[in-house]
Amino acid sequence: MRLARKYDIRGSFRVAADVNTLDNKVSLYVRVGCANGIRDIVERFYERVIADPKLKPHFDGVPIDKLRRMQFEFFSAALGGPIRYSGRTIVQAHQGRKIARVDFQAFVEHLFETLKEHELDDEDRYAIIARINTYADEVIGAGVGLDT
Repeated sequence: MRLARKYDIRGSFRVAADVNTLDNKVSLYVRVGCANGIRDIVERFYERVIADPKLKPHFDGVPIDKLRRMQFEFFSAALGGPIRYSGRTIVQAHQGRKIARVDFQAFVEHLFETLKEHELDDEDRYAIIARINTYADEVIGAGVGLDT
C-alpha cells in the first residue's frame, strides 16, 4: 500500500492512504477521476449552486474563479487526494455568511445531483456526501451569529 501525506481540511496533518484505503479499495479521489474528475465535478456543481436563487445570495461578492480553485483543493483533500487545501479554515471561510441548515442541505443536494452525472456508484456518492457532511456544523456554526 502506498502512503501519502494528507492534509485535513481543518488544518491538521495526518498520513493516510493515497491510492489504496485500508480495505484495499481505490481512494474516492481516484474513483472520481483524480484532478480532472474533481475539476469537472466542481465546475458542474457550482453551475447548479449559483443558479439556485436561494443559495446565490451566499456567494455575492465571492470571486467565483477563486472559489472554484479552493473547492478543487477542498474536494481533492477531502476525497483522499494528494492535493493540499491551502484556503482558510472552514469556519473562517463561512463566517458571517448566515448559512442555515436548510441552505447546507440544498448545497449537498446539488452536490448529490452533480455526482449522479459522474460515473460513480451509489456507494461512492454516499461516501462523498458523508465526508462533506462532516463539515456541516462548522459551515452552519460559522455562518450564524459570529458576524453579528
